[in-house]
Parts: sequence; structure tokens; C-alpha cells
Amino acid sequence: MQAKKRYFILLSAGTCLVLLFYFGGLQFRAARNQSRREEHSSRNGLHHTSPDHYWPRFPDALRPFIPWDQLENEDYNVHISPRQKRDANSSVYKGKKCRMESCFDFTLCKKNGFKVYVYPQQKGEKIAESYQNILAAIEGSRFYTSDPSQACLFVLSLDTLDRDQLSPQYVHNLRSKVQSLHLWNNGRNHLIFNLYSGTWPDYTEDVGFDIGQAMLAKASISTENFRPNFDVSIPLFSKDHPRTGGEKGFLRFNTIPPLRKYMLVFKGKRYLTGIGSDTRNALYHVHNGEDVVLLTTCKHGKDWQKHKDSRCDRDNTEYEKYDYREMLHNATFCLVPRGRRLGSFRFLEALQAACVPVMLSNGWELPFSEVIDWNQAAVIGDERLLLQIPSTIRSIHQDKILALRQQTQFLWEAYFSSVEKIVLTTLEIIQDRIFKHISRNSLIWNKHPGGLFVLPQYSSYLGDFPYYYANLGLKPPSKFTAVIHAVTPLVSQSQPVLKLLVAVAKSQYCAQIIVLWNCDKPLPAKHRWPATPVPVIVIEGESKVMSSRFLPYDNIVTDAVLSLDEDTVLSTTEVDFAFTVWQSFPERIVGYPARSHFWDNTKERWGYTSKWTNDYSMVLTGAAIYHKYYHYLYTHYLPASLKNMVDQLANCEDILMNFLVSAVTKLPPIKVTQKKQYKETMMGQTSRASRWADPDHFAQRQSCMNTFASWFGYMPLIHSQMRLDPVLFKDQVSILRKKYRDIERL
Repeated sequence: MQAKKRYFILLSAGTCLVLLFYFGGLQFRAARNQSRREEHSSRNGLHHTSPDHYWPRFPDALRPFIPWDQLENEDYNVHISPRQKRDANSSVYKGKKCRMESCFDFTLCKKNGFKVYVYPQQKGEKIAESYQNILAAIEGSRFYTSDPSQACLFVLSLDTLDRDQLSPQYVHNLRSKVQSLHLWNNGRNHLIFNLYSGTWPDYTEDVGFDIGQAMLAKASISTENFRPNFDVSIPLFSKDHPRTGGEKGFLRFNTIPPLRKYMLVFKGKRYLTGIGSDTRNALYHVHNGEDVVLLTTCKHGKDWQKHKDSRCDRDNTEYEKYDYREMLHNATFCLVPRGRRLGSFRFLEALQAACVPVMLSNGWELPFSEVIDWNQAAVIGDERLLLQIPSTIRSIHQDKILALRQQTQFLWEAYFSSVEKIVLTTLEIIQDRIFKHISRNSLIWNKHPGGLFVLPQYSSYLGDFPYYYANLGLKPPSKFTAVIHAVTPLVSQSQPVLKLLVAVAKSQYCAQIIVLWNCDKPLPAKHRWPATPVPVIVIEGESKVMSSRFLPYDNIVTDAVLSLDEDTVLSTTEVDFAFTVWQSFPERIVGYPARSHFWDNTKERWGYTSKWTNDYSMVLTGAAIYHKYYHYLYTHYLPASLKNMVDQLANCEDILMNFLVSAVTKLPPIKVTQKKQYKETMMGQTSRASRWADPDHFAQRQSCMNTFASWFGYMPLIHSQMRLDPVLFKDQVSILRKKYRDIERL
């Protein structure tokens, strides 16, 4: 009997163990499969952080009772301690959980497009020059609207840039001033610009008032406080940073080898007390006084001598030995350590100088990190590994160093060289978030010409832009559309426009001809136009203004456009040769009539000349080939003020197009063959073409040059001494060996 009991007990225990292992194994396998699913999802860009996501989600009929800024986006059933709740509520931004989907009203943008409204300046409110430049950049952009009912984004006229209470630029009572704005709506669809926040001794990122659901365009923002897909990290820039244009980068050419006199440099303040002191205090360990020159000084602040340490005198002496600009221009790498705040002026200084930034500021969300790949232009280090920096950068191959330096120049000129570019980049990033279906990809943002000049509204396919043929392995287009600008009535069959039409139609590369009829007289009858082997489409201009010749007409079916004035004299051979040259340079203007600009020291202004010299900077659009995307840019990128000026003068549209293309490409146009004459037939004084005989015509073009340069903020035109001719052109060889035989007779 006892034996039976023992067997029964053993059997029961064994059964329990089997059941335990069985069900435990099921749970273990379920957990393991769950982790595998999560791993697979994360590899594919999906993030499932809780079982809730596997249940069907229904739209909430009722708003949750918990305040929106206390909701956890990932886990709704997590129990947190009272202390954690207090910490969450006392974070720098109450809207820390804000994202575009939760704190932004998309309907305003989808209704009227992406338009930005700037509040009118209030009486008695002082605005620093830097913030005035920001507001001016917005108001001068294509995004600006003066009608708040049309706006999708709102920007305060109250100066929020400097929120350091010890600063003379600090605006008091900002909390009540912001709350009193009738459009504030708890900050929804508002953008706040900020460069400095917090004050001594801890320099927190608190801006000193409740920003609600507003977005921040903030310098020195930490990854901890940065709200992805909502805030925008901007660079710290000085009050002297130019509003428009800006200086070019210092890398003038591809220097081989890329190494300079110094391997690594830094010159700046050393903080004896408080935040930001650790890294800079340790730089003397790496400084060798030869190719690694890291200099700090204690001489700043009123009471620096009270806190000076045993190294201050030696550091100060060494600091005075070196000129900062000389170091900057002769260094391969520039150290960018954190200061009191995470950001530093050294960042933009290094970019401009083609000195590869070595970032030592743990936790700093780098400027425009959402779109810029900083690994292509900077070395991102760790403050805790300072002593390893020299050996790390010495191991970087020279080819990589040159690529890094070239990328610094692109980024500087594309996004950072002026306040206007910083502001426009910020707005374009926000616009891409709103209209995700046409947002720019990483290639566009990180490759010339950059995101500001590649407008996604034109096309979502990179092959439709002239800059990416090589990247996509595409050949340039094999056909062009000729657009002839006609402003005089058709009264004779011997008029130049008809001869031009016949010559262009004979080109083997011509797909169609469009005649833009900007004449006050009615359209000629169809039988007045000559018979041609390609279609001829006559479009009557609605406004009949000069800028209408650059409208992005749907009738233009080819990427290449041959722009012609009605009085231009070109042969079929000349047209063919110009187009074959353009196929090698599809991003540039290629053509015949060349002009140049110069700086007039006596008048201290830009001058325009048509004299035949050894160089040129413009190819006029009266006989030129370019990509049709420039029609779209001319129409949608340039401000109405410049286009209205062109239309009122009936002049300068060709100069403005050259300004635009050179600003985008950073390259000069290309002149073909040595043909000197650009024939502008003097027609009847009653026609608009008589502008060529107008003595004020040349003076107007001089004035246009300076107005355009003022808007761009610099002179984008670039001189060139290159001219492309056919091979064997005018050589003493058999005419049968020449492809473009007729050019020799011109």
C-alpha cells in the first residue's frame, strides 16, 4: 500500500513537471516569436512596441480624459510612479510628446497650400537685427502670405531668439504677450525661432514661456528634448551673419593632396566653472603645438581672475601666439566642442573654411539632421574619447578627406551661408513633412544643387531634373522643343521669323515648334505659316508680358527647350551643333549670343556690356538651349517683384534667367562657335521690338543687373573663357570630313 502511494505521488509530480515544461515552453516560444517579429519589423522600418498594435485600431469617438501631453505614444497601460509623473510634467517642454500627427492641423495646408503668416509688429516692441532678418527672409519668400486666413504656419513678431535672462536682448513678459495673440490657439501650427535659451549657471533649454503645441526651430537643442518630425534643429549664427547671399566657401578648387599645415585646430574660451567646462579643460592633453593646435583662454567674463587656475597664464600666453583666421584657413580638421550650450559658432566657421568639423558635443541634435547626412561632411566624436581624436583623424584616407571638404562647401553654400537659406531650409523641411507624397529624398538634400532649388511640386521623379542624369544612368534627351517669342505682326513672307521657323524645323533633333504670340495684333491665319516637317503650335499669350516666354507650358513635351527671339538668324547646322553641346551640359544654358558683367569702380555698381571680349558670363535666351525645369523655377521660385520689373520694362528677362541658372548651378553658361553677331532686326517703331533701338534700353539693363544682384544677395554670374566649336572647324581639311559643314560659311 505504501508503495502504491509513493508511485502515485511520483506519477503526479512527473505529470505536473511535464505540464509545467509544456506550457512554459509555449510561452517561451511565443515570446521568442514575438521578439523575432519585432526584430523583423524594426529591420523593415516598422515599430511595434506593444501587443496593442496587433489589435485592430478604431478611431477614438471620445477624447481621452488624460491630457494629450501626458499620453505615452507607445504604451498606454504602463504604470509609472508619482515621481516619474512629476518629472514628466516638469520637463523643458510641456508638449514633449508633440508630433506632426498629434499637434499640427494639416487641413490648413491642404486647403491653401503651404503659406506662412508673420504677425504684424506690435508698437513699442523691440526686435533684434537677427530676428528682423529672419522675418524679412520669410516675408521675401514664395511662402509668405499677408492674409492669416490663407496661412498654414504662423510666426511670431515677438523676438524669441535670445531667452537668456541676463542678455540685453531678453524680452520680458513674453508669456502674457504670446497668450494674448488671438491666433495663438495654444501654439498650434506656430513656429518659434530660438538661438539662446536658459541662463547661468545651468543653461537649460527652457525658453521661458509655455510654447504649447508650437514647433521649435532651435539652436543647440539636445536629442533628449528634440521632438523628431516636429522640431527643427538650426545652427547657431552670429548677429553679423548676412541676411541674403553670404560669402562662398574657402575651398576654391580641388586641392591635391587635401592635407594642410595643421591637422586639427581649435581656438576659444575655457570655462573655469559651471557647465561646458570638462571638454575644453582637457584640450591641453591633446595639443602638441605642431600639427595639433588646441588653444583656450581664461580671459573672458568680469571675474575670471577670481577663478583662474595654475594653467591659465600658460594657456593665455599660448593663445595669443596664433591668429585664428590663419589657423582656420590652413587646417584640415576643426574641433567643434560644446561651450556653455551644445552649439557653437565654430560649427559654421569650420564649414565655410572647408575645414572638416570634428564634433565633440554629446547629445547635440545636429542642424537639419532630419535631411542632412552629416557623416558625409563631419567627424562625429565622443567627448569621453577626446584623447583618441588625433589618431582617429590621422587614419582617414586623403580621398575621404577631400570628399568631406567638398561636402562642407556644398552644405555651406546650399543651406548655411545666409539667414535666408537657414530660414528657407527650415520651411522646406516642414513642407516636406506636410506633403509626404512629394517630399525630397536624401539624394536631393545631400547632393548639388540641394533641396532649396529642387522643387518637388515640379516632379517626384529625379529623371525630370537636369542634375541627376548621371546618378540615374540616364542619357540626356534626344529631342528639343523650340519656343519662338513673337511680338510683331506677320505682314510679309520674308520676315525673319518665318525663315527662322523653317531652319529650326529642318533640325534632326527638333520635336516641335511653339510660337508664343505676344503681339497685340490677332493671330495670323494658318495658311500664313510655312509647311514644316514637325508640328507648329501657336499659343496666344494671355498677359502678353515678357515673363510669359518662361511659363512652364504643358505644350512643351521635351526636357530641352530652344528659346528664340523672332528676329534671331540661325542656320539648321548651328541649331544641331548647339543641341549636341547641350546634351553634354544639360544643367547649363548653351547658346550663341554672349554678354558679360563687370564691377564699375567709379560708380560702385555692377555694369553690363555687349562688347566682344575674351570672356563672357551670360548667354542670352534669344538663341539658347536649356532644360525646361528652369521655366518652372523662373515662374515659381523668383519673387513677383523681379518678374513685375521685367514685365514693366519689357526688358531684362534674359538677364534674370541667367542669374537664376548660375545661382543654381554655380557654373557659367556655355557659348558655342565664334559667331559674333546676334542680329536684332530693327523693326517698326510701333512694335515692341523697337526696344532694341531705344536709347534707354541699355541703361535699363544696367539697372536690372544691380536690382537682381541685390535680391540674390550676391553676384551669381560667373565669367568663362570657354567656347565650344565643332572639331576641324575652319581647319584646312576636306569638307567631307566635317560634320557641321555650313558653320564654316557663317
